[in-house]
Amino acid sequence: MTALRLALAQAWLPPSPVALRAIKPPMETASADSTQQLLHRIRAGDPAARERLLARYLPMLRRWAHGRLPSHARDLGDTDDLVQATVLRALGQLERFEYAGDGCFLGYLRHVLLNVLRNEIRRSNTHGGSAGLTDAIADEASESPLEATIGRERVRRYEAALAALPRRSQELVVMRIEFGLDYEDIADETGMSRDAIRMAIKRAVAELARTMGDGAQ
Repeated sequence: MTALRLALAQAWLPPSPVALRAIKPPMETASADSTQQLLHRIRAGDPAARERLLARYLPMLRRWAHGRLPSHARDLGDTDDLVQATVLRALGQLERFEYAGDGCFLGYLRHVLLNVLRNEIRRSNTHGGSAGLTDAIADEASESPLEATIGRERVRRYEAALAALPRRSQELVVMRIEFGLDYEDIADETGMSRDAIRMAIKRAVAELARTMGDGAQ
């Protein structure tokens, strides 16, 4: 494995399947309302759909957020507060969100949560924990935990390489590598077979490593 592939794996490798089973409740079954249906019902003012959507995504968002907060900032912003702020922000901007297929809403939540995390780290570094979460969300010029771990330039190359992938490949990479979903959960979320998911993720990660390597030259 090249140094670049190793760094990518170390930065984004999800917890082990045993650890995931211990901390992660299963996602709703495929027979449940789709995310698209829930979003449509939320826009129509259905509070039950809102609760269903929160139950579907909050556990994985909490786990993902906790893994992205550096140790010096974890006492400054409770993970649940960060996730709640993210979901409220996302639901408050649904008119800007265009559903583009299975998995896209999770990618949208990831984008919003990344901004919230960066703001929280910025708050911890510049205000010593005195600023409120609202102030943190308003300021988006910050460094993410991943940037602090593997370097800002490498993160930029990763994000650029991810954005260059086809939309479905992006969504699969985010679900598997960043959110740590197992293949069964991804299958429920996307309707793809597990074998197809494995092959698609393998190709996408190889393309990520290749593109990031080209960008480093």
